[in-house]
Amino acid sequence: MREFSLPALYEVPSDGNLTDLIRRNAAQHPDVAVMSRKVAGVWTDVTATQFLAEVRSAAKGLIASGVQPGDRVALMSRTRYEWVQLDFAIWSAGAVTVPVYETSSAEQVQWILGDSGAVAVLVESDAHAESVASVRDALPGLRHVWQIDRGAVAELAAAGARVSDETMDLRTVSARADDPATIVYTSGTTGRPKGCVLTHRSFFAECGNVVERLKPLFRTGECSVLLFLPAAHVFGRLVEVASVMAPIKLGCVPDVKNLTDELAAFRPTLILGVPRVFEKVYNSARAKAQADGRGRIFDRAADTAIAYSRALGTPQGPAFGLRIRHKVFDKLVFGKLRAVLGGRGEYAISGGAPLGERLGHFYRGIGFTVLEGYGLTESCAATAFNPWDRQKIGTVGQPLPGSVVRIADDGEVLLHGEHLFTGYWQNEAATADALADAWFHTGDIGTLDEDGYLAITGRKKEIIVTAGGKNVAPAVIEDRIRAHALVAECMVVGDGRPFVGALLTLDEEFLSRWAEEHGKPAGSTALSLRDDPELLAEVQRAVDDGNAAVSKAESVRRFRVLAAQFTEEAGHITPSLKLKRNVVAKDFADEVESIYRS
Repeated sequence: MREFSLPALYEVPSDGNLTDLIRRNAAQHPDVAVMSRKVAGVWTDVTATQFLAEVRSAAKGLIASGVQPGDRVALMSRTRYEWVQLDFAIWSAGAVTVPVYETSSAEQVQWILGDSGAVAVLVESDAHAESVASVRDALPGLRHVWQIDRGAVAELAAAGARVSDETMDLRTVSARADDPATIVYTSGTTGRPKGCVLTHRSFFAECGNVVERLKPLFRTGECSVLLFLPAAHVFGRLVEVASVMAPIKLGCVPDVKNLTDELAAFRPTLILGVPRVFEKVYNSARAKAQADGRGRIFDRAADTAIAYSRALGTPQGPAFGLRIRHKVFDKLVFGKLRAVLGGRGEYAISGGAPLGERLGHFYRGIGFTVLEGYGLTESCAATAFNPWDRQKIGTVGQPLPGSVVRIADDGEVLLHGEHLFTGYWQNEAATADALADAWFHTGDIGTLDEDGYLAITGRKKEIIVTAGGKNVAPAVIEDRIRAHALVAECMVVGDGRPFVGALLTLDEEFLSRWAEEHGKPAGSTALSLRDDPELLAEVQRAVDDGNAAVSKAESVRRFRVLAAQFTEEAGHITPSLKLKRNVVAKDFADEVESIYRS
């Protein structure tokens, strides 16, 4: 199939903006908890009425400070309650939010604030404030810097006390559906980040259709979601706006270091994450079972879950014996795993990278279905996702209702729909290239099956062509290798080379556990173990598993374990964890060469 579309389930308002949602919630669900925030370490609910009042208070402060309709206001913070509050406050003032990753360097901050023409920036910490201060001289248009950790919200509330409700009301409705809501700068795997202009219409079309198609996951007063993704990333914004649109309760945590504790305390019904989160949960559970002498039981339970999930997709369903085994392991293993994920959830949505068929079946088999989706910043997050009632594991689902997916003659995935960005900020050439013939050219290679389910097989620009002329899409084998607990990252190499090789980094958490279990010296590191025969044999098993997914010509013949991690600070990965292949290839050129020395 070359093209597939679904009818829209949600009609975008012609003259509204995203602030309509919080006013509607306060009117229709005044006492429903739409947010939850940590107060003295305890999750505390925020009703729709309270949230609207706190948003308006901050918005009045922006207006009093001279922020005008259409002005760009930057927001640089970790994921927290104030992020959502201030995002809606910026919109309520008629302005445009420019998110900045909290890990951004001073040079990146300068580029984003300067390119967007931001008149103000809200930062979280002293470190963020210092980054802005270090480039302030190069930003003549920047008039205000407020810091959340130093009372920015209270400062705005005080400044806005003199702004009347009438003025606030007029400003709140000043933006229309086709006006920019945000300029999200792409992570930039090559070159400088480009600012994707997403309108209020983009978010309405995106979130409205997601909520309608996944309605059982967004039940007001019953469902909740814990956001631990970066709010600056478009996937995080999808979670934010869809939660408000439903509405369901939204909680925010700044990182994933204590994620299992936060899940246990918040107990969400829905989790949105990236594959690495779900891999970590699986690998941690398996490692703990092995440490407790229950490794064989866990592996049998995992095999049962996968077999059970696969059987669900057959006409006859799971056989009697499989149903019995599944019931036994549900009490012994699966229930405990669901408890780690909060205990209340039945569904998760995964994006950002392929989840992998085995992991997809494992989670569905334990009673926690992970619905895989696919999208880009330019598509306002999800442009395809698996429906809750007709999941096809191994695909990223059907198109967003109201949109079209087309496969070009060269295999590239093309998109059309109201949810798409309107262009790159102040970059007409890049916009014209990306939106040629009124279709967005994603740069991804994919296929559509007879039911319109999309599968992504690689990046157009990342296709490796070996010296023998074999085209290799790295994503398939990289994802399989990376699924091993010991492997943190994997990058396939081999362009113009006689065979395919790979660079691998080790997961520090599991490396220390593996080293202890295998009698290695205390404090062993990737550097000290990278040539250890036992470790290399274990990594080879991960590579063998990856090779099983591809042809012999595409398989990894040799690999090198690196002593260092791929880090955002070193420029190896983007804030959304995408590999900057050109940077990695340059920095580890000697390691690549060593793969091909005879």
